[in-house]
Amino acid sequence: MNKQPLIRITKEFKFEMAHALKGYDGPCKNIHGHSYALNVTVAGHPISDENNPKLGMVMDFGDLKKIVRKAVVDEFDHALALYNKMPAGFIEEMKQNFDQIILLNYQPTSELMVADFVERIKSLLPDNVTLKHLLLRETVTSYAEWFADEN
Repeated sequence: MNKQPLIRITKEFKFEMAHALKGYDGPCKNIHGHSYALNVTVAGHPISDENNPKLGMVMDFGDLKKIVRKAVVDEFDHALALYNKMPAGFIEEMKQNFDQIILLNYQPTSELMVADFVERIKSLLPDNVTLKHLLLRETVTSYAEWFADEN
């Protein structure tokens, strides 16, 4: 190869999470759960240093896995995510009854969660790798996406 190509790689992650939507006018106002799937796409030039054990890789899939697990999966898996503007009494009752409560400064919709995940993941990526796309699947037929070139 004459020129190092720009390559995208994607890794998929799965986690279970419950949430409730404050003030929502439908059934999602109730606590309910989803089996989420998160696809993370990054881009970079494959490593060309013959002495580098990662020769030919944009980044090691194992390293990407460690980053996304630390930034997202380990915190959100089997948690109850709530908007921190839920009634204080409700939040306190949830904290007394459940171990893993995440209070977010936003409504925990797929749209806002995917935007939050972007910031969490971007801050941990190596300098030579760029976050390009996230897809957060809430159900088999519903998902939210973020594209770097649109933001």
